[in-house]
Amino acid sequence: MNKKAETFKKYLEEKKITCFKEEKVKDDELNTVVFRSFIEADGQQLPTLVILDSSIYGMVRVKLANNVMKEERELALLKHINSINSKYKIFKYYFADDGSLLLDSYVLNQNGEVDCAMIFTVLDVIIKHVTGEYKNVMKEIWG
Repeated sequence: MNKKAETFKKYLEEKKITCFKEEKVKDDELNTVVFRSFIEADGQQLPTLVILDSSIYGMVRVKLANNVMKEERELALLKHINSINSKYKIFKYYFADDGSLLLDSYVLNQNGEVDCAMIFTVLDVIIKHVTGEYKNVMKEIWG
């Protein structure tokens, strides 16, 4: 396990945060560890990941929807997502190759250390945003 993941795991234990499941990525040169959880929005459980590796970055990722990019809605969806992205610096939405809608935020880690409190600050901002915006994004997706 990489140093940042060890620190994050200890932070979770100290703060008695039990909503994350740890998973080491096998045969990964960056020693990636994924901490899995969920954000609830509008009755949906959205997979949420904290991804820590040996790089200078940590990542928070939320999967908002599976395979929703359809050709007939592509331009409208891209415009809507671009509009949201222009308003927020801390995270960005994008469509994965499989058409899933993801939200990513990167946290810079200096000197190989992880700022666990900053990760939770980012998570808090994302949770507040997603719980308020999820319904609007889904309306746009389903047209």
